[in-house]
Amino acid sequence: MRADNDLGFDWRLVRAFLAALDHGSLLKAARATGTSQPTLGRHIAELESQLGVMLFERTGRGLQPTAMAERLADSARAMESGAQALSRSVSGASAQTAGSVRISASQATARQMLPSLLVRMRQELPEIQVDLVSTSENSNLLQREADIAIRMSQPTTATLVARRIGSFALGAFAHSDYLRRRGTPRQTSDLYRHDVLGYDSIDTIIRMSAQLGTPLQREHFCFRTDDMGAYWEALRQGMGIGFVSESLARTDSAVVRVLPQLKIRSLPVWLAVHRGIRTDRRIRAVYDFLARNIPASI
Repeated sequence: MRADNDLGFDWRLVRAFLAALDHGSLLKAARATGTSQPTLGRHIAELESQLGVMLFERTGRGLQPTAMAERLADSARAMESGAQALSRSVSGASAQTAGSVRISASQATARQMLPSLLVRMRQELPEIQVDLVSTSENSNLLQREADIAIRMSQPTTATLVARRIGSFALGAFAHSDYLRRRGTPRQTSDLYRHDVLGYDSIDTIIRMSAQLGTPLQREHFCFRTDDMGAYWEALRQGMGIGFVSESLARTDSAVVRVLPQLKIRSLPVWLAVHRGIRTDRRIRAVYDFLARNIPASI
């Protein structure tokens, strides 16, 4: 590394470094920051040039951080926290209840549960605008991709405040039209003779079925997608047996529970917010509203 200590760091370069570190590829980092991929690549290259070190190894699978990058990560995050604190102080955001709040949630949660809640929230908090990020990936609260995140797994980052507010009870379901055509499974081994709906890159159903003693593999699924909206529609159209939350299944009276003896572990619901902004009045108001109302919607 260069010996001179008077380098004038451009915050954009550090932000690009952290985005690449968190997302593992220039493409995902560019999407997260709203920057073009070439620009992000130039920023990282410029930072490497200023520091005189290599921060990432370019591989076929994306960006692999070097040991030096790992050592610099904490200092970079400290700079990030300072920049965000300065921005909040200048804008006076912590003293306002009006403004926008960015919420991140899974596709299923964003489509099926949140709209009715946001209608009620609009009546209770009319001065707040909501930006809803519907994604199957965890938005990075540290990078301000979202102010509040609704997650199905507990965040482990020390700078996040997370609260478990409930859980989704899961079950196996099928449309009545499918059951009329194919019959109703009576025991878990019957799934091998039925059309089962699965996920593409998510292994939740595979792991769950193995724990229940009826292991399903990718080839057992007649249909695979990570789009929860498309998954639910496939089930509703009678394509096969799928695994969804009980609350979602209740929205269509033609969707019937099968294999009720299956004891499927519930999916926890966590509400997370960055520790540094939990006292922001508008974010706190939205956080408290969601914490009060989500449990009744599950």
